Amino acid sequence: MERRITRTVKAGNVEIGSGSKITVQSMLNVLAHDIEGNVAQAVELEKAGCEIVRLTVPDIEAVKTLYAVKNAVKIPVVADIHFDYKCALESVAAGVDKIRINPGNIGSDDRIKAVADACRQKNIPIRIGVNSGSLEKDLLKKYGHVTPEALCESALRHASLLEKFDFNDIVISIKSSDVPTMVAAYRLVAQQCDYPLHLGVTEAGTRHMGMLKSAAGIGALLLDGIGDTIRVSLTADPVSEVAAGFDILKAVGIKKDCPQIVSCPTCGRTKIDLISLAEKVEKELANVHKPIKVAVMGCAVNGPGEAKEADIGVAGGDGYGLIFKHGEILKKVPENKIVEELLKEIDNL
Repeated sequence: MERRITRTVKAGNVEIGSGSKITVQSMLNVLAHDIEGNVAQAVELEKAGCEIVRLTVPDIEAVKTLYAVKNAVKIPVVADIHFDYKCALESVAAGVDKIRINPGNIGSDDRIKAVADACRQKNIPIRIGVNSGSLEKDLLKKYGHVTPEALCESALRHASLLEKFDFNDIVISIKSSDVPTMVAAYRLVAQQCDYPLHLGVTEAGTRHMGMLKSAAGIGALLLDGIGDTIRVSLTADPVSEVAAGFDILKAVGIKKDCPQIVSCPTCGRTKIDLISLAEKVEKELANVHKPIKVAVMGCAVNGPGEAKEADIGVAGGDGYGLIFKHGEILKKVPENKIVEELLKEIDNL
């Protein structure tokens, strides 16, 4: 895939744009004034591999939480601001790495200019976040309902308010809980500006359906070459968002520094417990950083041939497994030794 060319902005030590890798974000969901709870969750997210973390700053008091989080982690911290421009200014003073704010929501031009000037002085980018649930009334009237065109126009309108004060370190997100609307909106804005885009399906739902909707929406855009940062928004522990984000990058072929597991759905020929076997292999390889393809197949007759493009794998027989490498059988092992022997061979790759 050919990636969309964008300008580059920098949030802390992380570059965002087409010249840099696609990063995975998440957001803290602890009450804004619970400093200890927010710090603990931010540290947990960082350990899970989260590359940028966002937290809400609904009032000046919450800046204390932001400051504590910023000093507890090494990854960039984003302040989510809705209406009070003073919260943005105080967040900048507290050392935030990025601001998420919609300029049209904070009032007069002098307030917008104050935020733009403060961010420019400290090289802090601003993310404009348009959401289908908060589209401007005049655009709803113009288009009749939430449409991709309305969302795109809203995002570019907010961007123009910053551009008026010569501020261009902008990232745009256009989120909807409706996947087709979200995909179409991002495709539109990608054609009309060169700002980096943060992808996400907002209010995607609980862990299962939320992951499916996010994979469909984010994955489709990534395959188009669109997207510079991503977040999988789930009604769940934010740590699961991080894992899901990396899985999407892996599924579309962007993240390659890890094993890709190929496993068959089983059938009447399968005579080993392939389901639990595949789950064990996936768990054991979770922290392995090798760009390899591992096949876990149920049939000893067709397995090696069907998975000949795999670097290594196993095909099940009647109570045993055939370990193979590039389609060639290496050895036959009993079922209870399959995972152990497979991991040994992977270590040798």
